[in-house]
Amino acid sequence: MAPTRLVVLISGSGSNLQAIIDACERGEINGHIAAVISNKADAYGLERAKQAGIATKVLSHKDFDSREAYDAQLMNVIDSFMPNLVVLAGFMRILTPSLVQKYVGKMLNIHPSLLPKYQGLNTHQRAIDAKDDVHGVSVHFVTEELDGGPVILQAQIPVLKDDTAETLAKRVHEQEHIIYPLVVKWFSEQRLTMEADYAVLDEKQLPAHGAHYPQ
Repeated sequence: MAPTRLVVLISGSGSNLQAIIDACERGEINGHIAAVISNKADAYGLERAKQAGIATKVLSHKDFDSREAYDAQLMNVIDSFMPNLVVLAGFMRILTPSLVQKYVGKMLNIHPSLLPKYQGLNTHQRAIDAKDDVHGVSVHFVTEELDGGPVILQAQIPVLKDDTAETLAKRVHEQEHIIYPLVVKWFSEQRLTMEADYAVLDEKQLPAHGAHYPQ
């Protein structure tokens, strides 16, 4: 099967981007990253991409007078690289419905909570404040509902009694770097699709909370 062309969108350090770059270079993902796009020129992830010989593009949201105008141009930039899959890896923008619909079933996001818990920001502190025993991370298809698309895979970690938001985030990141490349691998092997409001892996509908890593 033909290699999957990926476009990765970032706003920050790009640690999940690096995990996907590494998985591509090891041959674990049947694909390659065609481009990395950021809304911030100082995002370190752009340097990671350049070091790996990947094309980069900066499209600052500050240059546009509306979210709709920005996303319209963002779609043009994404499409210029002809991706099969768009990967959101710390892209800190709420997407317009028109952009989401254009890539429905072909756009992934990673969110640092066990969805549907703690959509939005400050997930680690919210888990601590709620006295949760477990916390984690979810990879999901993107839909118009913020952090609300079909969950594909989750990884859990225990919440320790002396955890802070920072220590919890560090351990969650370790899991992110495992499960995000794995989901991209499944997609690249044409094993993963989105049907209606659920994810399908190996022709089997996944439960609402997705599969659990390790399976």
